Amino acid sequence: MWKPDRQSKKPMYEQIADHLEQRISYGEFPPGSLLPSERKLAEQLGVNRSTVILAFDELRSLGIIESRTGSGTRVSTTKWGVTPKHTPNWSRYAEGGSFLPNLPFMRRIREALTQTTSLIDLASGELSGDLAPTHEITMLMSEHQYTSYLGYDNPQGYLPLREDLVSYLEKYRGIHTTESSILITSGSQQSLFLITQCLLSPGDAVAIEDPSYCYSLPMFQSAGLRLFRLPVDEHGINPEEVRSLYKKHHIKMVFLNPNFQNPTGTVLDKERREQLLNVVSELGLPIVEDDPFSLTAYEGTPPLPLKSMDTIGSIIYIGSFSKIAASGLRVGWMVAPHSIVTRLADARQQMDFGLSVIPQQVAAQFLKSSYFAPHLDSLRMQLRFKRDQLIESLRKELPNLVQFTIPNGGLHLWCRLIPEVHDGKLLEEAIRRGVVFVPGRVYGSDSGFVRFTFARAPTDEIATGVSRFAESLLGLTKE
Repeated sequence: MWKPDRQSKKPMYEQIADHLEQRISYGEFPPGSLLPSERKLAEQLGVNRSTVILAFDELRSLGIIESRTGSGTRVSTTKWGVTPKHTPNWSRYAEGGSFLPNLPFMRRIREALTQTTSLIDLASGELSGDLAPTHEITMLMSEHQYTSYLGYDNPQGYLPLREDLVSYLEKYRGIHTTESSILITSGSQQSLFLITQCLLSPGDAVAIEDPSYCYSLPMFQSAGLRLFRLPVDEHGINPEEVRSLYKKHHIKMVFLNPNFQNPTGTVLDKERREQLLNVVSELGLPIVEDDPFSLTAYEGTPPLPLKSMDTIGSIIYIGSFSKIAASGLRVGWMVAPHSIVTRLADARQQMDFGLSVIPQQVAAQFLKSSYFAPHLDSLRMQLRFKRDQLIESLRKELPNLVQFTIPNGGLHLWCRLIPEVHDGKLLEEAIRRGVVFVPGRVYGSDSGFVRFTFARAPTDEIATGVSRFAESLLGLTKE
């Protein structure tokens, strides 16, 4: 984000006025559009509110903006003395369309992280730079020349990557498949988007875990789906709840994250897995299994996915590199019956004509390289260390005020707060103090729950982040 140059001889208010005038002239703020408030703009630019007031006064004197009490500050509809004709109502367009915007909490978190670089990030569900195999991937890119054809690739994805995924899935996940049943995507969210848009219809009922990452994705509501809850306890979902929802609502699909579930960290136990597969095979009901975290298991053998037990083709399996390597590669995959892969590959080709082949080539080389297994070992060790640091800090800062079950894998810690506090006020107070987290309501839970992600923040910032959160919580409970 642009900010005024404090070393410049030009006063900061003039720099701000010039910058806003330029953005208005470029059409970023069309005539009649609302500008950010003085207070909000001052926060974004890191200046005093009085500086923004002077900038606004300068623009008002030029007739570029106008202010009305109770209506805020808007771009003048008669700027420079010219009355625009038939200016599109961009606000109406921005509020329209069938694809819903992110949830308000998620937009606020993203806004805070974008505008304040000093925030300690206990919200973003991705790996920090020191956990990603940056050196290894750099080495691979220097060792291999990616000079093959750079045109549009196979709609299903780069064939050598799909072939390498066949070996990877068998070795690490116990899944037997062929390259023709694999679709390469840009990640789990694109896989879910394709499924909700292409395999389901508006009004269809689907079952998702409660709480669930799926609640944070408006794509389900955008697709017009009816969502029904499968409560998650310490052993995962109850398979009989699936049968009950099928009878009551004729659900058409079940969305699950059985291993180190997001946000709770729960692993669906073995007995329930067998019961679940029996129920869905009896009902002819498909499962979409999202499996981003299994290989982060901190000790012992990572739990195998449901798909490894699937003998009749009931499960669409989704995976990606985001949580085990680097989210920036934007490489994920889906294992499904060939007819489904063909249908979704056709839809994806209509969207973007396929993914860039270069990240797919890098991913293929990394999967079969000597770097992959050592990277997983290092990742697990560092994630466990970060998890333990988060837990130690919570016990120190909030003894008897927060409850949680310690996860054995994944990137998150799901916590119940003992003091009653308003989710929105807690988030705003935490942001003000320099830390950000995700309120539990984002995932469909009641108030009083939070999700901390320990993979994104640098190790030496976790304790400070928890301390700032504790100050925010205790400050609100004393009001």
